[in-house]
Amino acid sequence: MYTALQHAHSGLRWVVLVLLVAAILKATNKRRGGSVYPGKDKLALFAMISVHVQLLLGLILYLWLSPYVQWQGDIMGQEIVRFYTVEHILGMLIGIAFITIGYSKAKRQVELNVGWKTIGRWYFFGLLLILLSIPWPFRVGFDAGWF
Repeated sequence: MYTALQHAHSGLRWVVLVLLVAAILKATNKRRGGSVYPGKDKLALFAMISVHVQLLLGLILYLWLSPYVQWQGDIMGQEIVRFYTVEHILGMLIGIAFITIGYSKAKRQVELNVGWKTIGRWYFFGLLLILLSIPWPFRVGFDAGWF
C-alpha cells in the first residue's frame, strides 16, 4: 500500500507542476491582454483541485504509512526525518494555502486584470514553496527519484 501511494503521490507531482505553470502563464498572458477575469477559470480550478488531491495523498502517507515520518527520538538531528516530518509538510501546506487563497480571492474580483493578477501572484508563490519542498533527487542525502 505504501509503495503504490508513494508512487502515485510522486508521479502526480508532475501533473500539479504542469497545471500550476500553465495557470500562471495563462493569467500572465490574459492580464497583459487586458481581459476581465471570468470568475471561474477552468485551468486555475483544475490546478487547485490537483494540488488538493496531492494533499490528500500526502496526508495519508504522512499520518499512517511513511517510514520517514517519526514522532519520537532525534527528529531534528536526522536530515531525512526532519525533512519529511517538518519541512516537507509545512512547505506544502503553506503553498497549498497560497493557491487556495489566490483562487478564492480571484473569484470575487471582476475589475479589469485584477483577478488574473491575483491568480498569477498567489499561484506563483504557492508554486515556489512547493518546488522548494519537493524531495528532488539532486538534493544531498535524498534517495528520491524523479517519479
